[in-house]
Amino acid sequence: MFKKNKSQILFFILLNLFFSIHSFSQKNLYAGIEIGRRAIKTSILDINNIKKADYKILYFSNERISLADHINTYGEIPQEDINKTSIIVLDQLKKIREEFKIPEANIFIVAAPVFSSARNIDVLRNKITTLSNKSFDVINVDEEAKMLVKGAIPPVDYSNALLLDIGAQTTKGGYIDELTDNKLEFIPLELDFGTMTLTDAVKKTVVNQSQANDMSTYQEKSFDFNTVLRKKIKEMLDANPLLLKKEKIYLSGGAVWAFSTLYFNENVKDHYISFNLEDVMNYDAILKNNFNKYNTLAKTDKEAARVLSTYDQKYLISANNILANCLESIPNLATKKIYFVKDGQVTWLMSYIADRSKKVNTNF
Repeated sequence: MFKKNKSQILFFILLNLFFSIHSFSQKNLYAGIEIGRRAIKTSILDINNIKKADYKILYFSNERISLADHINTYGEIPQEDINKTSIIVLDQLKKIREEFKIPEANIFIVAAPVFSSARNIDVLRNKITTLSNKSFDVINVDEEAKMLVKGAIPPVDYSNALLLDIGAQTTKGGYIDELTDNKLEFIPLELDFGTMTLTDAVKKTVVNQSQANDMSTYQEKSFDFNTVLRKKIKEMLDANPLLLKKEKIYLSGGAVWAFSTLYFNENVKDHYISFNLEDVMNYDAILKNNFNKYNTLAKTDKEAARVLSTYDQKYLISANNILANCLESIPNLATKKIYFVKDGQVTWLMSYIADRSKKVNTNF
């Protein structure tokens, strides 16, 4: 009797093992939907080792929608935007649940800090919750820098690294100080200048404003303004002497994305791209003296074209001025390792995953 059913028993054992392995593998999958300022982005990650930030991006979607502009104009989210956002979120949730079979506990939805100023944010939240049984968090602007650090720096490097994110309005980030009893303290960093605010500040120094968009005039004034920029960076560094002991520097934001895309001009698959100050200065020379090289590149390279559709030459020069001056201001830079955090779109999701991991101490 046993021999007769042996093959059936073996089949059921293997079948059970298959589903067990399949079920276990889903526990390593995480999905995040970010309702951002100008787009709704969906990411699905397969986490191999959260401490080392070892993961694969299985799926990414980026649907453009100008939500922040309407909030700033009306002080609320227009009904049309609520409807569009709800449809996009629901479609993405359906894909996450049905195609990838991701557990509900591993699915997160967040909205950018700008949504905290929308007086009818609860209308959007209630609609999505009613239709999908899933709510979302609005990222707290005061917690944004901490979230960047938790998600951009591999947890194994928390105690030995700093992060700077060069954004449009400001440059922010921070580092983590190790205290006693396995306790950590987060130290935020912020520089008043970002890519666009620095460009605007430089333009204001042009006496004859009809020449503010002249490239040679802009480059001259931009060079002069570096004195102000360096002073601000020195104040930030002097106020945080501990960060100078960090051996690794992680950089994110549009400025570094533009540099990495145009200068390296290759599809780098690593999540962290290593570079040095010499690379930044070589790129700077091309920006100022041979910009047509990148105009030509953009004709055949989609990522380069995306950079140039986002930033004009003046913005790129300002962005790189921040990057170069920040690096030049750090003592003993040659002994440190510098990385571009390539997958900036999943930083917040990595932060959420780290917070929920028993293997990572994010109590800071």
